[in-house]
Amino acid sequence: MRSVRMRILVTLLVLAVVGIGGRQLLASQDDRNRTITVGTTDAVTALDPAGAYDAGSWALFSNVFQSLLTFEPGGVEPVPDAAKSCAFEGSGLKTYRCTLRSGITFPSGRAMTAEDVKYSFDRVKKINSDVGPASLFATLASVTADDAHTVTFHLASADATFPLKAATGAGSIVDREKYPANALRTDAAVDGTGPYTLTAYTSNEKAVLAPNEHYEGYLSGTGRPVELRYYADSAKLDRAWKERRIDVATRTLPPRVLSELNPSDPDQRVTESDSAETRNLYLNTRPGSPLHDPRVRRAMAWLVDREQLAATVYQGTVDPLYSLLPTGFTGHTTSFFDNYPSRSTRKARELLTEAGASLPVRFTLGYGTGRGAGAEEAAELKRQLEASGLFRVDVKGYEWTDFQKRWAAGKMDAWAVGWVADYPDPDTFGAALVGTGSTMSTGYSNKLVDHLVVDSRQFADRSRAAKDFKDIQADVARDVPLIPLWQRKEYVVSTEDVGGGQYLTDGTGVFRLWRLTWI
Repeated sequence: MRSVRMRILVTLLVLAVVGIGGRQLLASQDDRNRTITVGTTDAVTALDPAGAYDAGSWALFSNVFQSLLTFEPGGVEPVPDAAKSCAFEGSGLKTYRCTLRSGITFPSGRAMTAEDVKYSFDRVKKINSDVGPASLFATLASVTADDAHTVTFHLASADATFPLKAATGAGSIVDREKYPANALRTDAAVDGTGPYTLTAYTSNEKAVLAPNEHYEGYLSGTGRPVELRYYADSAKLDRAWKERRIDVATRTLPPRVLSELNPSDPDQRVTESDSAETRNLYLNTRPGSPLHDPRVRRAMAWLVDREQLAATVYQGTVDPLYSLLPTGFTGHTTSFFDNYPSRSTRKARELLTEAGASLPVRFTLGYGTGRGAGAEEAAELKRQLEASGLFRVDVKGYEWTDFQKRWAAGKMDAWAVGWVADYPDPDTFGAALVGTGSTMSTGYSNKLVDHLVVDSRQFADRSRAAKDFKDIQADVARDVPLIPLWQRKEYVVSTEDVGGGQYLTDGTGVFRLWRLTWI
């Protein structure tokens, strides 16, 4: 991670030391109470952790809820948060036990107990929302509250990645007296124990966060008051940034703006970092879909020019991606480059002829409106596929929540979606994207891929899972339930007097608003 602008407040430090004292201390006190405004295009699907599995919702969850575990900035191993300690019992990676910290209380004043933890995990699985995170707990057979402070997770199969999953937004612990067991909570309130409390919320507009003075957990302290402001599209976020109606802009300014960011601009700070976010074109493999035949999907793979996409639509702010796993993850390969090294209309036509497809193959391509360059990307993909004369593509954008429901129900033939790693392990790109019953709901099912996913989880030493993931990537490149497009570079822009922007995006999935500070 690289921060390209720094500022050293030598003068202020000297004034504080020599004791021009009162006014400087008063200014610091004022800063502690001064709200930092953060703008984003990432929408919140739901305030209930059982009903959301997207970057915008989880960004909020990581600030207002606690999980048993969390991640340190840039870390790959979870550390205790609401838990005092957690560990696998025995040698089979099938029993995981946690002991809670003392002194954690919900907004009502009631102490968190192991029953709340059990309740939180049970309801995620029981509700099993179409756009929720229940799939993350596929290996979780049952949860028991052994006593007030001890909870045990019983896994159906060995899963070394379970602690990583418990550290995500899916593992958010809710007050069992405030959240119904069998349905999602639908009001605009949150009863969590995170470093912030949600004091006001307006859907698609803003979330107002105040430091939680009763917080007990991994953090040594909470941060400044924060107001998250949600913008319908990148252009509106850019306008708010240029008019200085926000102090921080993240996820996502328009590619043109990102490509023109100037590190030497004295009025702003720019943080650029590698990212674990990928974007794929997902394909409906179900019977009846025009893309059901894998030969048709392979033909598409021969026609997509991701270098052109990255250079034109995204103006170099993303990197072309050639496999299921992004670079930097254990087991990453370039399986799509190996199988489809250059654009070839001839090879695509041969595959379609072999499949007996009626040309041109017609299909629908959907995207979520207001999120980055989705419309421009869809138009470029349409151009590339139709230039061959082999495909006709009907492109349509949908509001984000409607878009999620449509892909979950299999109502589109193809759809482009960004995927932010839930946790820093290649497993987050496995079952969720290409396993049977995957979150992306492509209808794809391959018993060998499912077996490899399960097999990879038996290794506590995650480097030993590399071969399984290499084999998974080879199978995906052959079957093409998705076509990798790009891997994002992450940018956070802030005014010169706000620090800590680099902690908002570090690949761990934790959106650390408490690290933002006035300087």
